[in-house]
Amino acid sequence: MRHLLVVPLFCAFCLSAFAQELKSVEQFQPAAEKAKSLLTIPTWPQTPGELEQRVTDAIAKANTGLDAIGKLEAGKVTFENTIRALEDIGYEAGLAANVASLIKETNKDAAMRAAGENALKVFQEWSVGTDYREDVYKAVKAFAATKPKLTGEDAKLFEETMRDYKRAGLDLAPEKRAEVEQMRKDLTKLTTDFDSNVVAAKEPLIFAKAELEGVPDSLLNSPGVKTGDDAYTILANVTFQYQGVMQAATREETRKRLHHVRFNLAREKNVPLLNEILALRNRIALRLGYKSWDDYKAEVKMAKTGAAARKFIADMVAGTKPKFEAEVAEMQKLKAAATGDPNAKIFRWDWRHYSNEVKKQGYEVDVEALRVFFPYQQTLEGMFDIYQRIFGLKFEQIEAPQKWTDDLQLYYVSDAATGEPMGMFYLDMFPREGKYNHFAQFDIIGGKALATGKCQRPTVALICNFPPPADGKPSLLPHSDVETLFHEFGHAMHSILTRANYSRFAGTNVPRDFVEAPSQMLQNWVWTKPVLDTFAADYQDRSKKIPAETIEKMKEAKIAVEGTRYRRQFAMADVDLALHDVHPDGEAYDAVKVSNEIANRVFLPVDPDTAFVAYFGHLSGYDAGYYGYAWADAIAADMATVFEKSKDGFLDKEAGMRLRNEVYAVGDSRNVEVSIEKFLGRKRSIDPFLKSLGIGGKKAAAGPSNESR
Repeated sequence: MRHLLVVPLFCAFCLSAFAQELKSVEQFQPAAEKAKSLLTIPTWPQTPGELEQRVTDAIAKANTGLDAIGKLEAGKVTFENTIRALEDIGYEAGLAANVASLIKETNKDAAMRAAGENALKVFQEWSVGTDYREDVYKAVKAFAATKPKLTGEDAKLFEETMRDYKRAGLDLAPEKRAEVEQMRKDLTKLTTDFDSNVVAAKEPLIFAKAELEGVPDSLLNSPGVKTGDDAYTILANVTFQYQGVMQAATREETRKRLHHVRFNLAREKNVPLLNEILALRNRIALRLGYKSWDDYKAEVKMAKTGAAARKFIADMVAGTKPKFEAEVAEMQKLKAAATGDPNAKIFRWDWRHYSNEVKKQGYEVDVEALRVFFPYQQTLEGMFDIYQRIFGLKFEQIEAPQKWTDDLQLYYVSDAATGEPMGMFYLDMFPREGKYNHFAQFDIIGGKALATGKCQRPTVALICNFPPPADGKPSLLPHSDVETLFHEFGHAMHSILTRANYSRFAGTNVPRDFVEAPSQMLQNWVWTKPVLDTFAADYQDRSKKIPAETIEKMKEAKIAVEGTRYRRQFAMADVDLALHDVHPDGEAYDAVKVSNEIANRVFLPVDPDTAFVAYFGHLSGYDAGYYGYAWADAIAADMATVFEKSKDGFLDKEAGMRLRNEVYAVGDSRNVEVSIEKFLGRKRSIDPFLKSLGIGGKKAAAGPSNESR
């Protein structure tokens, strides 16, 4: 999941940044003043001590605010000095934690990354402790006792604040409450350690060129890969290297060897840690009166219960069974032909390769050959043009006063019609040593209406790991990475376009089983010729576009192996939910046994001497929530029909503005189900999702009804 590779950047990507003198954020402050908005570029600590002190100071300032709430007399409590004050205090303190988190994941200096990790542990322990301040809770209860008549976001903030106190155990007897508090503090430390072990896991494998037969030169010539006359070092922890070899390498032994190492990353440290984490989560849920951790986590999501999430995944597993089995049978034929073994079976280390072969042989789709149409900078600028058009925005690159890496870029976003500032985003797009090695958007400064009457506009960062430039060529993206780029930038739009008054509801602060839906929907943009023609062109000859018949074959090829891709996702969701299902208190966990058995049953045979859960980073943060990817996919497929039926298809500005105003702008300031239905103009349906899987209508896979969701 995490890339660790030092990359020098060069060529067209960097030239565009210096072709003209960049504006500074100060030049946009008059527009911000006019709109009663605040634009803020964060300042970055330069030493470990400075970083840790910033978090310490933020905690001290927050404690002063909490003390003030705790001293309120019962007759003087108001919404503003209790509920709103808590929101403000949490937001301000969280800004320091956001900076520490990004430093932990991106800084080149190991000491700074370690300081970020330590600061986060301190912050998270303090944050848990704030839930248990009796004086503050007493003031909040005093306000609740007034039975306030609140509406809109104020009412939602009040209700959810009271719900949070209940979920923290404030209704429990003092000794039981103290036990839950301590367990939650212990849990934050353990999960931070789990995350850090995933980041730190690094495993190089050296192959001779013959062992990498089929692997494209674009990968073999990547910086740091060729390490000898006939030696190529593949880092099992670097996702684009791992997936590139697993897709292309024709030798099964090579794939099996790499798979074995990848699926044992962080095993020694994280397996016992995970078992401890699971036991602690279960104990917390039981002490709070829930049957299981997945019930506890689902309560605040669209699913509402762990049972609803499990039913959704079980229904999808059953519904995709015929298609999945047919796809595997087709892969087995290809493997039998390639190996001469009529009894060949498809294993976990085979599916990426033979999915690729199905596309190449059955649909004449050469994934590697398509890269020439997607040079990074050209693709980025093309995506910018599309998002500016459909959302009515303007992006301008501006000067980044402080940089954590040389190739960092900073962009300013404004409303194209009014000039109103909307926010800013950083781009940190290529891998390097010590950097978070997957793809994600990080909030730095969240959007929020301030007590001064001004609105703090968001600043976010996209942290990605696209293939770097190599061998005199620009970074050339596989089509799957183009999807990823559109997806992750969708999260940035979700954050930046917020109109929510409270940070709790702003941007991507929505239920976890919905948060991916708007971004997943935007992946549809890269599957249509009218959209692709706006930016996809051979970087050596811009007049060459992707032929219409190739795009149709790409779609057919995608559906041809979609059952396999989703069965893997369903298996991971099943593992996650099973690990967090009802479990006897005090009974030991065996996460490896449970996960490998489910993977065997739901997906494909695994190497029994592997422990993929040790490197399953979603078990921290997305715990009992991985099902949300498929759940959100079902919503995304339905939402995409709005664009499909629009006059200008996926380039339709009216549909884009509807998405901006009904989904992105409101965030979680109202029930997301309402936002979905307002965008759709109807109740939602699972049929478009089933169609996207190539399995027909509802009879093929009886997903949960809208009511049961």
